[in-house]
Amino acid sequence: MARFPFSLNRSMEEEQDSGLTRDLNANVRSRSTGEPQLDKAVHRWLTWDKNRKTRAQVELLVEQGRVEELRRRFGGRMSFGTAGLRAPMGAGFSRINDLTVIQSTQGLYRYLCRCFPDLTSRGVVVGYDTRAQEESGCTSERLGRLTAAVMLCKDVPVHLFSTYIPTPFVPYAVRMFGAAAGVMVTASHNPKEDNGYKVYWYTGAQISSPHDKEVLRCIEESQEPWSESCWDEELVENSSLRRNPLLEVTACYMEELKALCFHRDVNIRSPLKFVHSSFHGVGHRFVHRAFQVFGFPPPIAVPEQKDPDPNFPSVHCPNPEEGESVLELSLRLAEREKAGIVLATDPDADRLAVAEHVDGCSWKVFTGNELAALLGWWMLFNWKETHPAAEIHKVHMLATCVSSNILRAMADLEGFSYQETLPGFKWIGKRMYELANSGGDVIFAFEESIGFLCGSLVPDKDGVSAAVVVAEMAAYLQQRNISLHQQLITIYQTYGYHISRTSYVLCHDPTTVHKIFSRIRHFEGEGSYPTILAGHRILHVRDVTTGYDSSQPDQRCVLPVSQSQMISFTLLNGVRATLRTSGTEPKIKFYTEYCAPPGSRDVSALEVELQKVTSSLVEDFLEPEKNKLIRRSM
Repeated sequence: MARFPFSLNRSMEEEQDSGLTRDLNANVRSRSTGEPQLDKAVHRWLTWDKNRKTRAQVELLVEQGRVEELRRRFGGRMSFGTAGLRAPMGAGFSRINDLTVIQSTQGLYRYLCRCFPDLTSRGVVVGYDTRAQEESGCTSERLGRLTAAVMLCKDVPVHLFSTYIPTPFVPYAVRMFGAAAGVMVTASHNPKEDNGYKVYWYTGAQISSPHDKEVLRCIEESQEPWSESCWDEELVENSSLRRNPLLEVTACYMEELKALCFHRDVNIRSPLKFVHSSFHGVGHRFVHRAFQVFGFPPPIAVPEQKDPDPNFPSVHCPNPEEGESVLELSLRLAEREKAGIVLATDPDADRLAVAEHVDGCSWKVFTGNELAALLGWWMLFNWKETHPAAEIHKVHMLATCVSSNILRAMADLEGFSYQETLPGFKWIGKRMYELANSGGDVIFAFEESIGFLCGSLVPDKDGVSAAVVVAEMAAYLQQRNISLHQQLITIYQTYGYHISRTSYVLCHDPTTVHKIFSRIRHFEGEGSYPTILAGHRILHVRDVTTGYDSSQPDQRCVLPVSQSQMISFTLLNGVRATLRTSGTEPKIKFYTEYCAPPGSRDVSALEVELQKVTSSLVEDFLEPEKNKLIRRSM
């Protein structure tokens, strides 16, 4: 693993330059932006920051008089979204960098002290991926070690992984060691400029309200770095309170993974070949290890993408959810190798994309909702095979409220419990903990953005386990001359076709976003929510931002109120449509789904009708041209 681009301690070069830096800082401080609050924030930065690269960024911005850019960087602080803190790397309180990570960890420490009197015996877990940015000197490894340094300087034991890991290993380790919390430094599939700080509670689930708000309050109260120890690499290296859990966690995870393997004899004999891409991220060696556990030979790795590279050179976007356009290298390799299935994990290996060679001539790239239908069916099939006399009503499957309703349709016929949460796996993880405490058995959970959890190995989405479970399902079906796509059709005929569309538009102006959703709540000519969409009557409206749900007797939303914008419409023709803002990117996402009853259907007719509703949802409610929204490039 490459070392840091510069030490956490002040290097000799920095010491030699310190006099010049003090002179430059004094010169910078003598310049005013004309905004006292902004000047104060810049002054604090230059006083506190010990990263000479990010200090230099600020000094240059001040010298050049770039007030608007300084406002963007110093006008506010990051908030916890659906995936923790995420932002571009670089200088400023609104970005991910050494100082903001130290501040975040100090705030986290203060809150943990309030919640856990035994914090110094429980400890915390810290992991990181392979992101890096040369111009700011930020790497995920460095930021992970800074996180550890803050905790260690307060005598809190730290389980700090010695190298990059998949994100699900952190919540797994939190539960394994009984830690008070966990931190994963990652921006998952975000653009290469971004990084993030994801916090897990002692339950293994990502933090949610009210903990996220309380941590932010504690961050605001702990902005100045406590001491030189917060930046001390030697403290991290030499502390007796620091341990490396990599081998132990990996071994235990792989051992527990065996519980999801139901047909190892089939796997060993299967002639089916698999291609795997890790999208320049961390997944390669862990997916290979999981395949060995299940009795498969290693999948064929996409050579250009198997090794970590924070620049993601072979893809325009490091997100396998984008589909065939970013899976091109994987699909072409699979054709050359005569492999029937492509598996792609995103850079931090918590999401999974799957494609299947259909009829030897084309590729079917499954959506998250389609893959969830297959995995939900598979987990239920094996549960019934291994629990012939058990009470199925104690079995649970979970999905977010913007995901397909296919699991609900399965539950109606099969008798298991289906539950819905707000978007984001933190809500699924929280509900899993509650169900486990009441004796419930969660066998599958998902979110439509290719996030899956098979079983309850970790209370978070997990691309490593999902990849090998899909491989076993494909091998089992192939032995019976059934493809994944054919099985999907059978599922839809049994439980009802669920045809869905998911996409987004970009909007970088928060004021415009607010105006769009305010207009929907006071629709033109109606004075309230719209009553017609694409010529179809709207039966129910659910607005989780305001807590309104017209389908409930008291018109109060069952789901918790969300800080993000999200409104859903249920139409008379069986279509459900949702508009929501992303918690991690400047996107307005839209989701539509045609939920048909069981039986054969004219799928093309369903798709035509769904497309009409989707177009009307975007054009009439979002008004892209009027609001200067950027449509998704395909």
